[in-house]
Amino acid sequence: MIPAVSDSLIKAPHPDKERLEELSAFSRSVDVTFHDMRLLNLAFTHTSWANESFRHVDNNERLEFLGDSVLGMITASYLFRTVSLPEGELSKILASVVSEDSLSEVALKLNISKYLLLGHGEEQLGGRNKKAILADAMEAIIAAIYLDQGLEATEKYVLSWMEEQVKSFLEGRNDNKDYKSMLQIYLQKRKNKCPEYMVDHIEGPQHDQKFYVKVFLGNRCYGPAEGHNKKSAEQNVARLALRELGLIDEKA
Repeated sequence: MIPAVSDSLIKAPHPDKERLEELSAFSRSVDVTFHDMRLLNLAFTHTSWANESFRHVDNNERLEFLGDSVLGMITASYLFRTVSLPEGELSKILASVVSEDSLSEVALKLNISKYLLLGHGEEQLGGRNKKAILADAMEAIIAAIYLDQGLEATEKYVLSWMEEQVKSFLEGRNDNKDYKSMLQIYLQKRKNKCPEYMVDHIEGPQHDQKFYVKVFLGNRCYGPAEGHNKKSAEQNVARLALRELGLIDEKA
């Protein structure tokens, strides 16, 4: 039996009858029956909604933190059991299929945007279609299922769409490149060092922040490059560095 999550950890918006019907519809669409719908509602609650709410509610960031690790473990285990490639190649596949681009692509297929709770400002800025928000919600949903149903049910849910993402990568149809890994491999081969990423500054209101990140390769600095969260900014500055080093010829 899965232990219940403490009320102090689920400061989610209380779902009314209409919201419960929406959450139930999503649950049915992904074949997961929740014991505690508050967890699922919290997974859809963006920071902007929580900030604009008059009620004392949390957002989905803590769930996102947990879901990121659970997703990585499930995907790594699946790759280990099913793909006969060296560690370096497995790492590339893992980084690609759990990337923001990959998760947001799946989120669109699952119609995640329909269920998001967004603040008015974020709604006006097109938050329902932002890759970072969609990918973060995907990770939060994974954590919600894990806390409510346990690992076996979470693995079943993740693999229901992850297997296709892995297949796409192996068949060369997945364009979600992991620029950070590419840059790290390049630097380690030549300098036996790892790139060092640093947040240069952050702009914008809390519900629509832009992160500006620099990357240091030894004494050389590249960037800053921007992103809607730290992870995407790091990918963008790694891509910039690879272009300036002449290692990729993509257009900006």
